[in-house]
Amino acid sequence: MSELPVLRIEGLTVAYRSSKGWLEATRQVSLEVGAGETVGLVGESGSGKSTLALAVMGYLPNGRIQSGRIRFRGQDLLALRREEMRQLWGRQIGLVPQDPLSALNPSLRIGEQLGEGLRLHLGLNKADAAARALRLLEMVHVPDPPRVATSYPHQLSGGMQQRVMIAMAFGLEPALLILDEPTTNLDVTTQAAVLALLEELIAQRQTAVLYVTHNLGVVARICNRVAVLYAGELLETAFTTDLYRQPLHPYTRGLLDSVPQVGQRHASAPLQTIPGQIPSLGNRPDGCVFVPRCALATEKCHTERPLLHTPTPTRTSRCHFWQELVASKEWGGTSEAPVVNGQFPISNPQAPISNSSSPLLRLTDVSVTFRKRGWRKGVRAVHEVSLTTARGETLGLVGESGSGKTTLARAIIGLTPRSSGEIELLQLRLPPALSARSRAMRRYVQYVFQNPEEALNPAITIGETLQRPFVTLQGLSRQEAQAAALSLLQAVRLPPEYAQRLPGQLSGGEKQRVAIARAFATNPDLLIADEAVSALDVSVQAAILNLLYELQREHENALLFISHDLAVVGYLADRIAVMVDGQLMEIAPAETLFTPPHHPYTAVLLSAIPNPNPQAQQAPISLADEVGRGASTAIGCPFQGRCPRSLGVLCQTQRPPWRELPGNKRVFCHLPVEEL
Repeated sequence: MSELPVLRIEGLTVAYRSSKGWLEATRQVSLEVGAGETVGLVGESGSGKSTLALAVMGYLPNGRIQSGRIRFRGQDLLALRREEMRQLWGRQIGLVPQDPLSALNPSLRIGEQLGEGLRLHLGLNKADAAARALRLLEMVHVPDPPRVATSYPHQLSGGMQQRVMIAMAFGLEPALLILDEPTTNLDVTTQAAVLALLEELIAQRQTAVLYVTHNLGVVARICNRVAVLYAGELLETAFTTDLYRQPLHPYTRGLLDSVPQVGQRHASAPLQTIPGQIPSLGNRPDGCVFVPRCALATEKCHTERPLLHTPTPTRTSRCHFWQELVASKEWGGTSEAPVVNGQFPISNPQAPISNSSSPLLRLTDVSVTFRKRGWRKGVRAVHEVSLTTARGETLGLVGESGSGKTTLARAIIGLTPRSSGEIELLQLRLPPALSARSRAMRRYVQYVFQNPEEALNPAITIGETLQRPFVTLQGLSRQEAQAAALSLLQAVRLPPEYAQRLPGQLSGGEKQRVAIARAFATNPDLLIADEAVSALDVSVQAAILNLLYELQREHENALLFISHDLAVVGYLADRIAVMVDGQLMEIAPAETLFTPPHHPYTAVLLSAIPNPNPQAQQAPISLADEVGRGASTAIGCPFQGRCPRSLGVLCQTQRPPWRELPGNKRVFCHLPVEEL
């Protein structure tokens, strides 16, 4: 790091106005970012990460800086007027937000939005700005820049929208770039491409980067140093490799232990969760902020706030027991999961649950085609998918966004009618539409959605939400339903008083627990969990994964678990099915999917997983541009347009065969077994 860092935060305390007065969201935070350095700012939701980023930008609605300094290239940002800050925004300090679609103007074409900043900050005329906008789109590897420049934001994929935001941020060559969860909503392959692009641009331009995220795998890949924030306090800082090798705070260790490693299975290596939840702004402990959730806490931790100790010149730890943690071999960091001889190590694989002669769920050549008035042809979202699931089995369904996973799940439950094929549950043929199914059929299948915010009625108490399935689907009396709802709360580890609360009074993880409890209300034979943990913090995700496993084993229902994260799916699933463009590419037991041979698409997904261990990172397999996505046809292989191992005309014109491979794998590919 240079003597004068690009960003220096000194003892920053930020507070927000509330009915109880001013509540501190960050407390005495100090941090530096040098030129060409990427510092990861990690922690759970509510830890103050975004508040710190917004304070640097000088944008704190309903908030104020109580004390401290923010220096940019030695200049005190807090001493600048609003108009002076405007001169820095974009030109000197850039921001890439989490949701690019909400950040882009829906009424302006992409080229116009890129050119607007160039004209404002660089004084370019309209023609020069338009030409430079095209060069910026080329810089971020956007296919067909002229087409993208004339497109509106909604006409681009999420990955393309995020590339546009990166082009916009880097276009003015800022000295400091703040990335606020820029890949959280992206699937693993798009995320890998965006991260590779960021690494390339940061190295070229020596930009200082503050990377805000809760994804520890992303931090391990892209960040030089890490700062761990919790309840507004900085608990630990270190170089990335040092922190992952030996965390010196119990909270950091808890975060690392909450992330499933590739190939880790619940049956043999369950995730260690962090009990409790982050305290609210008005309910911070007097001593250590982490004391209510810490297994090492003593009386001293309850009464005395730890100092920020410096074990080495490059490390800090706010813990009374940092010296014990340094000396303890038990705290030697997370287990490594390197790739050995092309294989991911599997932890004591559990024998998969075998399918009986009469599976609980059977899909036979299920297809879904969307048709619109005026269209000559429909858009095929799912094509001839055949699968079976046994009672008590977890079937993982993985693939990128747009691969057809959710459409297939909605076809099973009846929310999206299938176009052809058969679906049998308990040997009963399910009608395509939900409205045509009996009350008993609806009881057999339940669904857990990705976003509990949208799944729960904000005006109805948790108790009422849980009682409704008992009344409407099982015909219980009001009194019986109330007792059953309290039992459900207990089953998902929530106290009985939560029955009186509204969804807005619960955290994201607690809302998802309620959604899961509601799904189990009718004791369904089949539970579908659609990206049910992808938007959650790693600590909350670990608790939800363990809860799903325990409830499923207790009720012996079948679970269809949908995700784009193979590490998460592999943790829960007995078997895994891989989809691309509405078609299955590979089906295998979880313990053999992670070992070669793979379908080329499975290999791409595995290589794109950001490993929460800096020493175990591997380069993602390069794919063809996104123009190939969604271009599946009935002729040839659906992956051939993007496949790094395509055989050309053969893959383009002939349907691949299903190949039987060792380890009970089935792979849909033209490549010979010995070449896979």
